[in-house]
Amino acid sequence: MTTYRRLFIPGGTYFFTVALADRSSSLLTERIDDLRAAYRYAHDRHPFETVAMVVLPEHIHCIWTLPEDDADYPTRWRLLKTAFSRRIPALEPRSNSRQAKHERGIWQRRYWEHAVRDEEDLLRHVDYIHFNPVKHGYVGRVGDWPYSTFPRFVARGWFPEDWGGDAPNGAGEEFGE
Repeated sequence: MTTYRRLFIPGGTYFFTVALADRSSSLLTERIDDLRAAYRYAHDRHPFETVAMVVLPEHIHCIWTLPEDDADYPTRWRLLKTAFSRRIPALEPRSNSRQAKHERGIWQRRYWEHAVRDEEDLLRHVDYIHFNPVKHGYVGRVGDWPYSTFPRFVARGWFPEDWGGDAPNGAGEEFGE
């Protein structure tokens, strides 16, 4: 069995990518209110600061900063994924291994996490998060995507409304995953 090495830094800031098992699904945006409720559920039980976030139809990118004495992001993701799954009718196909473990088939089992190293790393990931809907072709302008923290950054004067410009198809390659 593969051993995953994760870096646990109390009070750390992390970039995450969390995806649905079915990458052709649009469940996250179709059920955005359920996702928001699950997010609040996890946050209320184990607080964290959401630095930046975008929800796409089949995956989420976000940056969290954990409390000073806490490095337990896996519990937060487990709570969020479980709470969301409980709000969704159990209609998805499940593999034999998921059935044996009494798991739903909504989420990919694992997720990508990256400990943010410094201010430059943070800013690069914030840009990546906000540009992601354009990169995937959902909108032509960053500000047109409704499921993003981008408007919060604009309201605080951190980005102009037209940040990212008008992107033609294939744009966004400078923000690679």
